[in-house]
Amino acid sequence: MALPGSAVQLRRILAHFPQELSLAFAYGSGVFRQAGAAAGLSANNMLDFVFAVDDSVTWHMMNLLKNKSHYSFLKFLGPKQISNIQNCGAGIYYNTLVPFHGRMIKYGVIGTNFLIEDLLHWKTLYVAGRLQKPVKILTQNENGKLQAALVSNLKSAVTAAFLMLPESFSEEDLYMQIAGLSYSGDFRMIIGEDGLKVQNIVKPNVPHFQKLYANILQDCPQVVYKHQLGRLEIDKSPEGQFTQLMALPRTLQQKITTLVDPPGKNRDVEEILLQVAHDPDCGLVVHQGLKKSVTYSMRKMYKMTKGWLRKTS
Repeated sequence: MALPGSAVQLRRILAHFPQELSLAFAYGSGVFRQAGAAAGLSANNMLDFVFAVDDSVTWHMMNLLKNKSHYSFLKFLGPKQISNIQNCGAGIYYNTLVPFHGRMIKYGVIGTNFLIEDLLHWKTLYVAGRLQKPVKILTQNENGKLQAALVSNLKSAVTAAFLMLPESFSEEDLYMQIAGLSYSGDFRMIIGEDGLKVQNIVKPNVPHFQKLYANILQDCPQVVYKHQLGRLEIDKSPEGQFTQLMALPRTLQQKITTLVDPPGKNRDVEEILLQVAHDPDCGLVVHQGLKKSVTYSMRKMYKMTKGWLRKTS
């Protein structure tokens, strides 16, 4: 459940930032309870935010005037250079370990157009992955493209999860699969983060996942959603899986095709995905494509950021 009184506290914090935001949300264990060893420490956990902005340079310029102490040495480079760093890798710039009225916060800034691309095509699955799990939306403007992309991201998450699940499964199984999508291939889950992180996110927050996905599940023609029993059944025929594969985000489709198609053969995507749909290991192929996509994105983010910092040092 959400922490008592957190909505008021989060909006008070938001009021200290430039208000030219297309979307602002809070996420993580400081906002939603998690199971595991840190379950009782939620009120002391860092508060995590993401701010989507139409004009990154202008937003950073205004934020430097209001909150210059939040930035590292990069504040001396100015808003344009900070925006250049933001555009590296996952397209998001974070100020971390910011003390704020007795709490520690961190916040990421991402361009609205970059966010829309990630939501629609899973270009990095970094912010899109966070928005596949329950978050607390603090403000959102009337950008129709952004709203459509937010819904598309949730539908894509359901589709990818369906392909990796058996014919019949529980709601909790579905949410576990969805919550784990953005952690596929993430080395932090092996060497740094809690190995039970996905389970700890889902178990205490099943009602929040239901609120997020209920309408999509009820409207999906390929699933029988037995809400009262908490069970689902999906079409695992090759035809059903082909329909789902064709609905996946573009980046994931591309990663799947590079796994399956031998170099130099250059078959079209539809032909390759039809082959995958008939493969008994279709779900495994999708998982490997997802793993490859997330691993590639993290390596690219690391290399681009490292290269940019080397140029400025």
